[in-house]
Formats: sequence, structure tokens, C-alpha cells
Amino acid sequence: MLRRRGLQAIKALLELALAPTAWHSVNDLARAQELPAPMLEQLMLRLRRAELVEARRGRHGGYRLLRPPAAIPLAEILQAVEAAPTTTAVEPEAVTGDRQEGAAADQVTAALERRLQRALVRELAHISLEDLLYDLHSARALLREDGGLLLG
Repeated sequence: MLRRRGLQAIKALLELALAPTAWHSVNDLARAQELPAPMLEQLMLRLRRAELVEARRGRHGGYRLLRPPAAIPLAEILQAVEAAPTTTAVEPEAVTGDRQEGAAADQVTAALERRLQRALVRELAHISLEDLLYDLHSARALLREDGGLLLG
């Protein structure tokens, strides 16, 4: 449902959110996320223009979050790197001859697509990067050998 570019941007920002005060180079982010560095650089530039990350040049430079993860909704991330989050698009066909019943069904499915699109945008506006960071910590804990239990 989400485009690859949007998912990659979310993954990169999650990596930044793990150490929010540290500067992360594009190469380090690309290595951690197993993404090509040139493509990730383009995403980071878009995220910087959208004022989600800040950049610093130099040997100890890189990128870091400009705001706390709780203040970054997924909808804003996706808006920065892609036109809009989409469901699978179904285009209605043109009405020809005795195809009116099919055209009516096409209109209904097109309306359904628009409805799903609005619901997706609303939901993404309510999920923050911090929510995903919590999920990431939970998933990593489950993958640990001890099953994620913290024993004192």
C-alpha cells in the first residue's frame, strides 16, 4: 500500500530516532538499512527540505532528527518523499455501448478507492515515528534469545 520510497524514508528516520542526538552519515544509514547510499541521499535531501531532519557537513556531520519522534507523523514523512500514500489504484473504464452495468460497478470501485485513500491518510496522520520506534524496540526484544524478558 505504501510506496518503496516512503517505506525507505521511514526506515531511515527510525534509524535516526534510535540515537536522536547523534549525527548519522548517509553511508552509515545506508549500511544499517541495506539501501543504496545515492538513493538514500536523495531521500534525506527531501526530508531536510520538509524540515524533518537537519544536516551538517564535515567529517563528523550527517543527519539527525529535527524534532522528537513523537512530533513526526508518518503522513508528513510520506508527504515529503512521495506524492501521496496510495492504495492500489483502480481506474474506471470509459462507458462504451452496452457496458453501462460494468461502468456503474467501475464507478463504485473508484469511489471505494477514494474512500480508502482518505482513511489511509487519516490513519497515517495519527501514527508517529515514536509509535514505530516503540514497535521496533518490541520486535527486537522478541528476537532476543531470552524471548525479550528483562530479568533483574
